[in-house]
Amino acid sequence: MIRLEVTEVRWPLTVPFTIARDTAYDIACLQVRLTDGNGRSGRAEAIGVDYAGETIDSMRGQIEAVRERLEAGLSRAALQVLLPAGGARNALDCALWDLEAKQRGLPAWQVAGLPPPGPRPTAFTLGIMDESALRAAVRAHAEFEVLKVKTDRAHGLDPVRIVHEEAPRARLIVDANTSWGAADLQRHAPHLADLGVALLEQPCDPREDDCLRGVALPVPVAADEAFIDRASLPRLVGKYQVLNIKLDKTGGLTEALACADAGLALGFRLMVGCMVGSSLSMAPATLVAQRCDFVDLDGPLLQSADCDHPIVYERGRIGVPTPALWG
Repeated sequence: MIRLEVTEVRWPLTVPFTIARDTAYDIACLQVRLTDGNGRSGRAEAIGVDYAGETIDSMRGQIEAVRERLEAGLSRAALQVLLPAGGARNALDCALWDLEAKQRGLPAWQVAGLPPPGPRPTAFTLGIMDESALRAAVRAHAEFEVLKVKTDRAHGLDPVRIVHEEAPRARLIVDANTSWGAADLQRHAPHLADLGVALLEQPCDPREDDCLRGVALPVPVAADEAFIDRASLPRLVGKYQVLNIKLDKTGGLTEALACADAGLALGFRLMVGCMVGSSLSMAPATLVAQRCDFVDLDGPLLQSADCDHPIVYERGRIGVPTPALWG
């Protein structure tokens, strides 16, 4: 028998985090703990996908709906069928990975049949802010070789120019969070390479992204809001070159690893991202990060607090979780 505990946690942000859709002041998460009859526990944390309508209450409701079956010994494979992709399944799936690793006395990467993970360069994300604050934020994170710049239709490439001036050697990821249209793409495309942009992330609304077929872009385009799990892949071919895998979207590590395999087989490059969150949210994603060209697992760095046994970030790299944290 398994005992399930569900706890809501709020992580305060160091500064308000503004993107094209909204501004966040803290991050609400659900943490789950699964404990077996021998006292071994698996933990995980999920934020959910807010733009898809997920909330703490909706995720909690999904988890409670499967509590009886989970506590009776639900397998990870059965969970994939029982719950849809999203935050609730992410929390339970990753907790089951952690529990299995502890039960077998093996690290999660070995349970998954993967090579041992190591530190990876991660992007540091710069939200939309005024020029002086943006310049100061870039200077404060000079050790990062990759910087992610949030923008929207009104700001265009202005934040990107500022970041490039302050960090001319950094590789930049530009994320418009679906706010650009075809005209914006045509206007900005000629300037991207000169501004050090290595990746353009989800510039257009997924409902209107056919325009990506007709624009000659000098940098690859990553699907974020347009990409959920393997079922998303057919409609992305020919429009995007990179998949942004986030465990809150895929519904856990199990589907995330399957997405990596399927995406690579179709010729996509890979990125792993996060919905902010603590080191507990980042931990399973570090396994996916080993296969990715772009890593954006900076959640704890945007927060003023973190969980116990946090992942160590050093010189712009995310380390690997200790067994006391996860896996």
